[in-house]
Amino acid sequence: MSGTAGKMRAWDGPAILSYGFRPFFLGAAVWAALAMAIWVGMLTGAPGLPTALDPVSWHAHEFLFGYLGAVVAGFLLTAVPNWTGRLPIVGWPLGALFGVWIIGRIAIAVSAVLPPVFVAAADLLFPVMLAAALAREIVAGRNWRNLIVLAMLGVLIAGNALFHWEAARGRIPAQGAGLRLGLAAGIMMIGVIGGRIVPSFTRNWLVRRQSPVLPTPPMQRFDTLALAALGLALLAWVAAPDATVTGAALIVAGGLHLGRLARWAGHRTGAEPMVLVLHAGYAFVPVGALAVGAAILWPAVLAPVAAQHLWMAGALGLMTLAVMTRATLGHTGQVLSADAGTITIYLLLVGAVLMRFLAGAFPTFASAFHVLSGLAWIGAFGGFSVRYGRYLLTVRPAR
Repeated sequence: MSGTAGKMRAWDGPAILSYGFRPFFLGAAVWAALAMAIWVGMLTGAPGLPTALDPVSWHAHEFLFGYLGAVVAGFLLTAVPNWTGRLPIVGWPLGALFGVWIIGRIAIAVSAVLPPVFVAAADLLFPVMLAAALAREIVAGRNWRNLIVLAMLGVLIAGNALFHWEAARGRIPAQGAGLRLGLAAGIMMIGVIGGRIVPSFTRNWLVRRQSPVLPTPPMQRFDTLALAALGLALLAWVAAPDATVTGAALIVAGGLHLGRLARWAGHRTGAEPMVLVLHAGYAFVPVGALAVGAAILWPAVLAPVAAQHLWMAGALGLMTLAVMTRATLGHTGQVLSADAGTITIYLLLVGAVLMRFLAGAFPTFASAFHVLSGLAWIGAFGGFSVRYGRYLLTVRPAR
C-alpha cells in the first residue's frame, strides 16, 4: 500500500484519525469556543482557572499558541504529504500527537500548581514534535522551497518559549516580546502561505466561471517586495514596538499588501463566500499593519491593543476559519461552496473582530463590546464544531 490516499484507506480505526486536519481542526474549534467562554466568564466575574498566568496573558496564549498551533498542525500535516509525495501521519501516531497538544492546554490551565519548567516543557513538546516530524518529511522529500514554512513554525515556537520565560520572570507576557514574536510568525505564515492559496483558489473558481479577469500569478517580484517589507516591519515591531520608525515601516508594509491583495481579483468573487472570505481574511493583514502603525504614531487616537486585535482575531481568526471550512469540505468529498450555516459563522467571526476593535476605540463601552465580541466568537467556532464536526468525525472520501 503506497501513496497518501492508500495509507488513509488502510486505516480502519476512527475516521478522525485518518488525516491530520481532522483532529486538529475540530480540537482547535472546540478549544477556541471553550476558551472564549471561560474568558467571558472571567470578564463577568466568574471564578478563573488555577493558572499562573494573569487572565489576559492566559487568554492571549491560548489563542495564539494553543488554538493557532492546532490549526497550523492540521494544515501542515495535510499539506506536507502533498508537497513531498510522502506518506502522512495517520492512526494512533496522529492520535498521540493530538494528545500531546491537549496535555499542553491542561498544563497551562493548572499551571499555578505546577513548576514553571514543567509547564513550559509540556506546552512546548507538541510544537517541537510537530516541527521534527515535518522537517523529516520535507528533508526526505527534498522539498526545499517549503523550508520557509518550517522556519516560520520555528519562530512561532521561539515566541512561545519566550512567552514562558517572561511569565517565569514575573512579567506580564501578554505585553512582552514573546507574544509579538509569535504573532509576527502567524502573520508571516498568512503572507507566505495565504499568498499562494488565495490567488490559486480564486483563479480556479474564476476559470470555471469563464471570467475574463484572473488573479495575477503568485510570488512575482512585487510579492517578494511586499513580503520583505512586512518581515522587516514585523521584526522592528518585535524589537522596538513603540519606535516611530516601526510605525512608519508597518504603514508602508500595509500599503504594499493592500496593493498585493488588489492584484488577486477578489472583487469578482462575491458570488462564492468561500472564496471571498479568503480575501477578507488576508485583508486584515494590511489593515492590521496600518492600524498598528497608526497606533504607534498616534497612540492618543487609536489604542495599540485594539489595533493589534485586527491581526489576532481578524487576520489569524478569519483566515484560519476560512481554511478550516474549505479544507474540511474538500478533503471529505463535499461540494466546495458555502451554505447558509457557513456564511453565518463567517459573519459572526467578522462581527467578533469589529466589536473587539470597538471595545478599544470606545473605552466607556468596552465591557459590553468585550462580551458581545466573545459571544460572537463562540458562535463562530461553536458553529464550525457543530456544522463541520460530523464531516471530521465520520465522513470518509469515497474509495
